[in-house]
Amino acid sequence: MFLGQVSSTDAADNVAFLGDDLLAWLVLAMGAALAAGTLLALVRPRPDPDDASSDLPRPPLARSVVMIVVGLLASVWSLASLLT
Repeated sequence: MFLGQVSSTDAADNVAFLGDDLLAWLVLAMGAALAAGTLLALVRPRPDPDDASSDLPRPPLARSVVMIVVGLLASVWSLASLLT
């Protein structure tokens, strides 16, 4: 065999992780996590917002809605890419 030549057994071993759609899977995971995490932070805030010892303020509604929309758009785009 010559240098640079690939045998048929070598070609079968070089399969990409999650196939050729790795970027679409990663965008789906990140978009869904962004949307779900932000939505859960809005729906279920910390237990006692009046507690002076907690230093985490309530998340701003406008920014949270924008992040949910961006996450949903990324998820829908990646699902469309995976299904076509």
